[in-house]
Amino acid sequence: MADNASEQTTSAISRHLLAWYDRHARSLPWRAPPGGRADPYHVWLSEVMLQQTTTATVAPYFHDFLQRWPSVHDLAAAPREEVMTAWAGLGYYARARNLHKCARMVSHDLGGRFPEDEAGLRKLPGIGPYTAAAIAAIAFDRPAAPLDGNIERVVARLFAVEDPLPGAKESLRGLMARLVPTERPGDFAQAMMDLGATVCVPKTPKCMLCPLHDACDGRALGGAGELPRKAPKKARPTRRAVAFWTVRADGSVLLRRRPPEGLLGGMLEVPTTAWTEDGWDETAALRHAPVPASWNELPGQVRHGFTHFEFLVTVWAAQVPAETAVAEAVWAGIDRLGDAGLPTAMRKIAEHAIRQGGGG
Repeated sequence: MADNASEQTTSAISRHLLAWYDRHARSLPWRAPPGGRADPYHVWLSEVMLQQTTTATVAPYFHDFLQRWPSVHDLAAAPREEVMTAWAGLGYYARARNLHKCARMVSHDLGGRFPEDEAGLRKLPGIGPYTAAAIAAIAFDRPAAPLDGNIERVVARLFAVEDPLPGAKESLRGLMARLVPTERPGDFAQAMMDLGATVCVPKTPKCMLCPLHDACDGRALGGAGELPRKAPKKARPTRRAVAFWTVRADGSVLLRRRPPEGLLGGMLEVPTTAWTEDGWDETAALRHAPVPASWNELPGQVRHGFTHFEFLVTVWAAQVPAETAVAEAVWAGIDRLGDAGLPTAMRKIAEHAIRQGGGG
């Protein structure tokens, strides 16, 4: 680690960055203007949505949630299935389950008020170290040190941290904590996020536009674009399944709800076999078919990437009589599948089956 950044006082760094933020802050639907205080409910909702998801993707979901549930009490009172359906497409569905649990805890146990410090926030479902620090800083102007991907990049370059991620996270968190000012810490946190998102970008940072240009060790050493370094990723395994696209003569498709916990918990799905690395032969797969029928394998396969594995699906289709009933299942019209709140992997299966004319 070079000494250039350490020679700059932290107060000078925060002063320059806040002055830049006052001029260049992004306008985001959950954000108060520089110097203002954001609604804690809006901050919490946006931060949970933004975990591993882009701002552009989150914005319409944020608007939709506020229209449906303007307050944490409204969200707490909503049926969980409605919340999961509204979340469909954002991915990482455990976030939605924890979002609902957290809303209920804040509404029922805390009178609708979020804790103002990191320790209190960490006790709530779905709130980890980063989210707690972000809410404490942005919603309550506490001197907290959130560390998202944008801030990691800024700090790694500012202090020329060569250690690769994820191992360097604790070092970067400590360096970020040194920078947080006692005045306007919430604006400072958002300024660091904006700097990483718009100026200190991956691969080709816009160093000449950066308000911390003179304090940056990475720029001084000529290698800012190579930081932060990342440890090599391990190859993701592949899990395989057979999906059963079941179409009744009245044009409706069989869906079922997954168990409440676990991957895609509580979401509607096209019925499938278990997801295994070994795959399925015809005899074994048919034991998991939701109804007896004449099943036909559709051409091609569906591929979807989850965080820790690739999902590869073969789709079998069948048409069944209009009076067919299946316990604990839902029949949805093909023209209404867009309103069913299917997670992305299941939407891909449905789209593939429809393209291939599955079940007529």
